[in-house]
Amino acid sequence: MTNTVDDLEKAQCILVIGSNTTEAHPIVGIRIKKAVTKHGCKLIVAEPRRIRLCDYAHLWIRQLPGTDVALLNGMMNVILAEGLADEEFISQRTEGFEEFRKVVEQYTPERAAEICGVDAEDIRQAARMFAQAERAAIVYAMGITQHVTGVDNVLCLANLAMLTGNIGKEGAGMNPLRGQNNVQGACDMGGLPNVLPGYQRVDDPSVREKFARAWGVESLPEKPGLTVMEMTEGSLEGEIKALYVMGENPMISDPDIRHLREALKKLDLLVVQDLFLTETARLADVVLPAASFAEKEGTFTNTDRRVQRVRKAVEPPGEAKEDSWIIAEISRRLGYDMGDVSADKVMEEIASVTPQYGGISYERLEKEGYLHWPCPSPDHPGTPILHVGKFTRGKGIFSPVEYKPPAEVPDEEYPFYLTTGRILLQYHTGTMTRRVEGLEALAPENTASINPADAAELGIQDGQEVVVQSRRGAIRVRARLTEEVPRRVIYIPFHYGESPVNALTNAALDPVAKIPELKVAAVKVLTGEEAQRVEVVVLSRTG
Repeated sequence: MTNTVDDLEKAQCILVIGSNTTEAHPIVGIRIKKAVTKHGCKLIVAEPRRIRLCDYAHLWIRQLPGTDVALLNGMMNVILAEGLADEEFISQRTEGFEEFRKVVEQYTPERAAEICGVDAEDIRQAARMFAQAERAAIVYAMGITQHVTGVDNVLCLANLAMLTGNIGKEGAGMNPLRGQNNVQGACDMGGLPNVLPGYQRVDDPSVREKFARAWGVESLPEKPGLTVMEMTEGSLEGEIKALYVMGENPMISDPDIRHLREALKKLDLLVVQDLFLTETARLADVVLPAASFAEKEGTFTNTDRRVQRVRKAVEPPGEAKEDSWIIAEISRRLGYDMGDVSADKVMEEIASVTPQYGGISYERLEKEGYLHWPCPSPDHPGTPILHVGKFTRGKGIFSPVEYKPPAEVPDEEYPFYLTTGRILLQYHTGTMTRRVEGLEALAPENTASINPADAAELGIQDGQEVVVQSRRGAIRVRARLTEEVPRRVIYIPFHYGESPVNALTNAALDPVAKIPELKVAAVKVLTGEEAQRVEVVVLSRTG
């Protein structure tokens, strides 16, 4: 995020796209609702489903899944055509504008509307509402990134923010919402295949030398590692022999899970480190019992780069240990002693090798409560808003982005779009929430949201058990008839091992980020004898 969660209440207009915010990020959802109801902010929601935020929206655009680039280019076409762009910001702080303009000029509202399945006038209204606001913020999540065009989608949003001068000031900016607590912190600490902590590139010799010196080794590998999806393929092809999975349950969260299960079973060694015996842990050769957030010391870095302390509230049960202890003990037995890995010592090392965290210490966090990185020195106040005055790289780059369709779209055999997401009452892969009696009582089983008109054509009643099938697998699930989804779109949450929707999703990847297209797949709905004949995927009967 270029701005902060608090900052959303200062916006005059907010565009929410690819985010069911009140369900997946409820605290941020509250801030958006307050911005509208308490501070007069205009809200635009671009989302195929009718989500809770639509009740607060001044404009809801219901684009087809996977058509975000066309929608955003159409909005920017209007902004240019009607002279609503921030010319001063463009000329002083950006480059690449003319190449970008040539592409966007091809996306008239009528052309964009035809691709997106919306009204051209709604595109014009959204463009005017966003561009005419003095402070306009963009909020997005996995509904933007989990596509084969995920990078293109994000580049388009960056174009929109720069085109209207909404970077580097309060109540504005690009505000991606992270999927889990401390995902931002994990990325900051090098939890990506091509960088070391602080996004310092593995292929930079000076970076490798710096970290080798800090860690007391002669050298570090110069070749970037693999992404999650590349690990799956590497396991299948026999290039990867062992996999260490920590705090992740890919058998629920990754796409095409039949394919994934084949890959995991082909490994010589699968180690899973987690709180509970998850669907992935059940396949493991070794399970290492980890401590929960409440059973260890450390820091969390949340979605807006806010670094905060987390303190041990209770002791870990049984043989459970802190992740850092487990990792350090394995390392010691393999011949490398990490020394003292207590949380405060780890924080000291982070500050010594990670420029953005250079001024962050436990002492400051105890005194000040939290700090936003970048915070490069002990006397630096932290940086709530990025790119004030100038971009980190100097000038922002406009990116000319053409619309490309999803990797898989409905056809005669598979006539429905499938899209996935979360519900408020369960969390991610259900590792914790599926074990909470109250939550299970409120949301005990999965459902497939189907438009009543589609259900009538198929002879499906509300609550009826149906089979949803894609080219990769099938699951059995209860139909939920609702106008929240448009015709020819089915929505299924991914929390449930009994009906794991990621048995259906497509593992096609964005060519740059290698993120799978979890948000668009083609499916069909089966009932009666036809449904009974299909083999369905079931990973677990209960959480």
